[in-house]
Amino acid sequence: MHDRILHHLAYSQGRGAEFATTFDWRMAVSHTVRDLMTQTWIDAFRAARDQGAKRVYYLSMEFLIGRILDDAIINLRLEKPMDEALGMLGLNKQEILDDEPDAALGNGGLGRLAACFMESLSSLSCPAFGFGIRYEHGLFRQRFEGGQQVESPEDWLNQPHPWEFVKIDYSYTVGFKGHVERIGGRSVWHPGESVIARAYDTPVIGWGGHWANTLRLWGAHPTTLLDLHRFNAGDHTAAAEPEALARTLSRVLYPDDTTDAGKELRLKQEYFLTSASLQDILRRFFQEYSDLEMLPDKVAIQLNDTHPAIAGPELIRLLMDDHGLAFEKARDLARGVLNYTNHTLMPEALERWSTWLMGRVLPRHMQIIQMIDDDHRRTSGRPPHVGIIQHDQVLMGELAFVMASRVNGVSALHTELVKNTVFADLHRLHPDRIVNQTNGVTPRRWMRLANPGLARLLDDTIGEGWTTDLDRLRALEPHADDAAFRESLSGVKRANKVWLSNGLLAGLGVRADPDAIFDVQIKRIHEYKRQLLNILEAIALWKRIHDDPKGDWTPRIKIFGGKAAPGYWLAKSVIHLINDVAATINGDPVTAKFLQIAYPSNYNVSMAEDLIPAADLSEQISTAGKEASGTGNMKFTLNGALTVGTLDGANVEIRDLVGPENFFLFGLTAEKAAAEAATPGHARHAIEQSEDLKTALHLIAEGRFGRAENYYHLLDRTWNDDPFLVASDFDAYFATQRRIDAAYRDSAAWDRMAALNIARAGFFSSDRTIRGYMKDIWQARPVVI
Repeated sequence: MHDRILHHLAYSQGRGAEFATTFDWRMAVSHTVRDLMTQTWIDAFRAARDQGAKRVYYLSMEFLIGRILDDAIINLRLEKPMDEALGMLGLNKQEILDDEPDAALGNGGLGRLAACFMESLSSLSCPAFGFGIRYEHGLFRQRFEGGQQVESPEDWLNQPHPWEFVKIDYSYTVGFKGHVERIGGRSVWHPGESVIARAYDTPVIGWGGHWANTLRLWGAHPTTLLDLHRFNAGDHTAAAEPEALARTLSRVLYPDDTTDAGKELRLKQEYFLTSASLQDILRRFFQEYSDLEMLPDKVAIQLNDTHPAIAGPELIRLLMDDHGLAFEKARDLARGVLNYTNHTLMPEALERWSTWLMGRVLPRHMQIIQMIDDDHRRTSGRPPHVGIIQHDQVLMGELAFVMASRVNGVSALHTELVKNTVFADLHRLHPDRIVNQTNGVTPRRWMRLANPGLARLLDDTIGEGWTTDLDRLRALEPHADDAAFRESLSGVKRANKVWLSNGLLAGLGVRADPDAIFDVQIKRIHEYKRQLLNILEAIALWKRIHDDPKGDWTPRIKIFGGKAAPGYWLAKSVIHLINDVAATINGDPVTAKFLQIAYPSNYNVSMAEDLIPAADLSEQISTAGKEASGTGNMKFTLNGALTVGTLDGANVEIRDLVGPENFFLFGLTAEKAAAEAATPGHARHAIEQSEDLKTALHLIAEGRFGRAENYYHLLDRTWNDDPFLVASDFDAYFATQRRIDAAYRDSAAWDRMAALNIARAGFFSSDRTIRGYMKDIWQARPVVI
């Protein structure tokens, strides 16, 4: 290992050891590890081809993969030889690991789930490709100025990315706009714009290094580098238009779509991903088979949310226009390979495009969508109010459902709500189509990598088998009553809290007592996730402490993390409020030893790997009936944090498994929440009944936390609208937090609950989830090299 690293330092970086920077060493180590992954990657491809295996293709706009180096070292079981090699070279391993930027390929749970699934697919030796976009700047880099979120481009690709292989020969033309004409009885699309999609491949190694799959990211390149005639004529801007279009497509994740130009760009991005991926899938199929009838036996495609829902019309287009199939045959083949994962019950998150925009950007696809809709109307006997095209809009959720063989929800509660709410009419027409696959997370990254102290304790207590069979955590249950084990578990947690206190929190100027409750809410900022409820509780608690500073208060550090979409004004106001409240509370000498608030900027996977192992309390407080699943809740539970939460998403299953006595439940159920939201004046009534909430809102209105006018709209929404029931759930939440204060003071009982949370959370492995997809949706089998 030592010699390989020095080889790459010299021949990949062109540096001698005496002149090498941390970047040079990190690149040399990364190339060394990549070498060890690559042969497995090649062997896995050959084995899948030689055995005629069915392949899975996972289409996702996001893959929030985080740093790769440490994950690869762990999955290849290279920890000891790498530590020895770096020790011989006099290098600091943590410094090298920290030098790697997070790949800016996602936003939150959707992209992190996709990354966990890719790792589990490799760990289970299931032949698979992940397809995404190689975003140059990703979502955005978040910083705070005056407490407000400011967005700037991510710069992760400003330096070489050592893990990818550029596959220039795997390039496809993707067209937009133009017109359709009939030639010889066939429709021919003549795009008015086009770009080249070029493949950038990253191997994804599974546990033990026995199998590797491919994450293929598409980069957009111009079909014509430069219109030289226009350039020489002095029209320099127009001459560069092809390059500008291409770079725009793969530059930013989720461009602001509050403008028409933003909507067009987002639709183009989704089609760019989908078209390139489907062209690649068909090319790969025809390399091995000639009969398209075999397509459903050899190909399974999973659409991760509605972003790639254009896959149905695009696959039909390719089969009809390029391969001469009739519509009915193309429809059946497409439905035989396509499956759709629904991730949301929020109507605004189920994408819809105007027929005008769809027809202008993708005119051939608008024709095919109309054909699909008409065909479904004829064959299903659906009522008039059901359809893919409604009120001059294309409903992408309905399109994905109609074109899918299977539609799955991502938690037990969510799947039932999908059947009974967003797709109730379609479910009645196709009662066998919706199935459940509760989400999971990979224990390799979220326990072994993120929490090595806990991993060592588990290895010593129950053996290493839990790493690939998380159900073995059940063997910990008897140890929950063992004082020595609880002391060891508590020691691991405290060490993680010290690490966080001395690093990230100290860097924010937050004085964090490692013996305080570390209370963490990390997720994208959205009204339904109710960061507002959390910060209002903090204000009410601060006021109580301030009024009674000699009271028996349990010290608490509230930690927030997450980004708001650039165009989401209300969510950005919540961020501003959290930071303004933190500035006041953290500077109060009366309350500082009991309550502190931290909001580190630019939350990402690497930050989560520091925060989750240090958390005592996991905030999962969404309005019941709004969260599909959540995966952060699973990561916290597996790392020994107790949950305060509503009966929403996978919280329901977590509570059932860990036991109601080991879960801090509060709030309205989904059914009662829906009834409350429909009650006129519900918010004002709830506020009038709650002195603590009324006080918190009045303090904001009085300007105790920055300029009051910054928050008039938030105050007005909370008093008069409150669609996510912050006011209605506030008193129950506040009372539950005081129960948590009391429970935390009994350290033996708390540690026992933490141990039981870990022991009973083995169900939440992404390995279990992927096995479910393989059996119930894809009909795919693992392959042995």
